Amino acid sequence: MNIFVCIKQVPATETKIKINGSGTGIDTTGVKWIMSPYDEFAVEEALRLKEKNAGSTVTVFSAGPSRIAETLRTALAMGCDNAVCVDTPEEIDSFQAAKCLAEAIRKEGKPDVIFTGKQAIDDDCAQVSQLLATFLELPYATVVLNAEYGSGQITVKRETEGGTIEIIALPTPCLIAAQKGLNEPRFASLPNIMKAKKKEIKTHPMASLGVTDADRKIKLVNMQLPPAKAAGKKLAGDAAAQSKDLVKLLREEAKVL
Repeated sequence: MNIFVCIKQVPATETKIKINGSGTGIDTTGVKWIMSPYDEFAVEEALRLKEKNAGSTVTVFSAGPSRIAETLRTALAMGCDNAVCVDTPEEIDSFQAAKCLAEAIRKEGKPDVIFTGKQAIDDDCAQVSQLLATFLELPYATVVLNAEYGSGQITVKRETEGGTIEIIALPTPCLIAAQKGLNEPRFASLPNIMKAKKKEIKTHPMASLGVTDADRKIKLVNMQLPPAKAAGKKLAGDAAAQSKDLVKLLREEAKVL
């Protein structure tokens, strides 16, 4: 099987985000970068499918600045066979990212299945999977919690609003966007980490795939951090005094009474 996975490099959750000077994105100085957690489920599912089908290969793709090679090597260390990087500017939108990935995938051959995460944890757009499937003219399912693989068909369970579970049978080739719970991602072993450092990563400049800034649909012009939370107040005195002060604050400051 020809198994493809698309991943995104995002800031680690503990990173303290700062806005860049132009207000069009984040300041990347000193940011710790990781693979988006939902993409880890996608990589793991691809590897499990490979292990069940002898002779299969897993190729991992990512679009972004050159630093994404580090995250691609994480996927290689987990067990992926090949890696493809689409070198793009720092700021691209979901449409550009999906178009880049679609063109890179076409260069690598026809997939039997493509795995992605349901969304990236930085912008939370949850658009690239659907756009990518549309560009490649493939059926797809998002927010997938379980997948069963048959001959020419993959049956998935996906989560919908309100916790309802939907069951869909997809003909292959298709795209599956993973949700937490699909599997338990493995850790990369030290020998595999060392091997991944030596593996070649194929690189395509964005322009070579026919994608330009003119393809961009959304531009950020004034990104701002949320306002700082007001300091809390500690009430003193006995229970009666505290209750009196609390009611006063709720009425006069919070204005909820």
